[in-house]
Amino acid sequence: MTTTATPRSAAGASRPDGGIDPRGPQLAAALTSVVLLAVLLLPSPYDVVLLAAQAGAFASGAVRGVQATPQAWLFRTLVRPRLAPPSEWEAPEPPRFAQAVGLGFALVGLLALLAGATVVGQVAVGLALVAALLNAAFGLCLGCEAYLLIRRATARRIAS
Repeated sequence: MTTTATPRSAAGASRPDGGIDPRGPQLAAALTSVVLLAVLLLPSPYDVVLLAAQAGAFASGAVRGVQATPQAWLFRTLVRPRLAPPSEWEAPEPPRFAQAVGLGFALVGLLALLAGATVVGQVAVGLALVAALLNAAFGLCLGCEAYLLIRRATARRIAS
């Protein structure tokens, strides 16, 4: 499933400049869900190490784009060659913003766990897990939706 709020080209059209296969971020969300669930289930210090690794993946996606994440490499290398070409392409900016949001939650969780505020850390990780699960299962990218809402709001403000 894909999110319809993210701008894409028409079905069957050629790949637009910078367009990404929407199935890649969805697979990344599924893998992220597994990692975040493990963070919630594992004892310290394993939870901290795993969350730090996930924060690194989020940072890579936020800074260099979702195509630069380890999950994107797995998708490009192992999954995409076995699939038909996508019927639509997704703009890379909303998923990149979503990676930055995920990074924020991961850093809050990481700092809280390191400071001994376990409940705060688990809540932050739990919220990131819910967002990742929604994307993985239903193609609903909350960070992408937030990006689009912010863009519309700033466009209206500029036009006024």
